[in-house]
Amino acid sequence: MIFAVVQIRGTVKTRREIKDTLKMLRLHHINHCVLIPNTPEYLGMIRKVKDFVAYGEVDEGTLTTLLQTRGRLMGNVRLTDDYVKANTRFGSIAEFARALCHGEASFGDVPNLKPVLRLHPPRKGHFPIKRTFGQGGALGYYGDEINQLLYRMR
Repeated sequence: MIFAVVQIRGTVKTRREIKDTLKMLRLHHINHCVLIPNTPEYLGMIRKVKDFVAYGEVDEGTLTTLLQTRGRLMGNVRLTDDYVKANTRFGSIAEFARALCHGEASFGDVPNLKPVLRLHPPRKGHFPIKRTFGQGGALGYYGDEINQLLYRMR
């Protein structure tokens, strides 16, 4: 299982440890997304920044769509099926996304792939960004519904 973490709020007037944790997660800007494995170390980092990010388990279809539309290589070159087939053991972006979801691959398996996905603001806007998802807001743990948010931000 792999988590998608999207930065929703900015870091002005925030504690240094929150800023450092966001930096370690490679979240430097609002609406940036990173994909991280389900490990205790990463879960502790997410717990620390839960009031600034939205996170949840991403599925294969959404991950495939994200990599096709927002996946970038060094030099801001779009990620394509031809590049994945020529430079990795995977036949397509969909096959790579499936392996990522099942923990059989990492972003390092595709050379020059940037680990951060730069997303659009969500269509129809964010929910209130100072409340948790359970309270009707945009922050915190989404579960499987993170896929709907990512679809709106593609």
